[in-house]
Amino acid sequence: MNTLLQYILVQRAKAKLKGKKAIAKRQLVKEVRYGQVEFVHAIKEILFIAIGVGAAGFGLKGFLLPNHFIDGGATGVSLLIQVKSNIPLGVLLLLVNIPFVLLGAKTISKKFALKSIFAIVALALVVHFVSYPIITSDKLLIAVFGGFFLGLGIGMAMRGGSVIDGTEVLAIYLSRKWHLTIGDVLLLINIIIFSAGAYLLSIETALYAILTYLVAAKTVNYVVDGVEEYIGVTVISPNNEEIRIMLTEKMGRACTVYNGKGGYSKDGIARINQDIIYTVMTRLELARLSTEIDKIDKNAFIVMGVVKDIKGGMIKKKPLK
Repeated sequence: MNTLLQYILVQRAKAKLKGKKAIAKRQLVKEVRYGQVEFVHAIKEILFIAIGVGAAGFGLKGFLLPNHFIDGGATGVSLLIQVKSNIPLGVLLLLVNIPFVLLGAKTISKKFALKSIFAIVALALVVHFVSYPIITSDKLLIAVFGGFFLGLGIGMAMRGGSVIDGTEVLAIYLSRKWHLTIGDVLLLINIIIFSAGAYLLSIETALYAILTYLVAAKTVNYVVDGVEEYIGVTVISPNNEEIRIMLTEKMGRACTVYNGKGGYSKDGIARINQDIIYTVMTRLELARLSTEIDKIDKNAFIVMGVVKDIKGGMIKKKPLK
């Protein structure tokens, strides 16, 4: 570790433990390690947000803005107002997103709101001061690649723990109030925006805006959830030990075994205790897993569910055998 950084972390740890009568060396080391982890994560978050701001700025100024295209969400509202009023987009991005950021401070956390303010201000400055080349005038390419770079920017900012489009915050808030899913609320908001675009601009522009939004939304999903899709697999079988050995030795995958009990039994018959196996696979490995389980028990009960992301364990470190 850099000597200056180490000194700063030690002083920070001492300041946090100052109220205690005697500071044990173990406590100090633990607090320094916490500070180091927080510092590394903060650098990663800033890097994600910086990349996100650059990508979103490129999508806006290189594709959408010069050709009077709009998108969904707060960015779409800003673009729509800019097209009709000629107010600088950087100013509009700040004004439109401020209410959502304040709502985020109440709904999520103040730290999230501060990072979002930083990201939105950075995007506004980039859009206002940075000159990007205009890439194309082809409407289809504008919709697709404008949406891609805007979605990349939004997704990277989300990976950094912030937003540059505040409608996600509004969707979270309204979903709790109205008992709807976040996706339903976002769809409702964007229907209103695209309808306004069709009325104020043209139906063709609104249709291209829908295409831009769909590309951006799909890109956000890839960036936030990862290109590799992980599947959590739960296996219930009398041959659970054989399946465990197959997973760990034949496929080279880790698993967790926990005890369960059958929920159904006939009168007078005790419910069966049984070990349940849980593992995580990439979607590409499922065919091999299904084949291997069928070899052991064709009647095994298997439950699969999408896992957004994973950390630790063997799956990202150890290749499939």
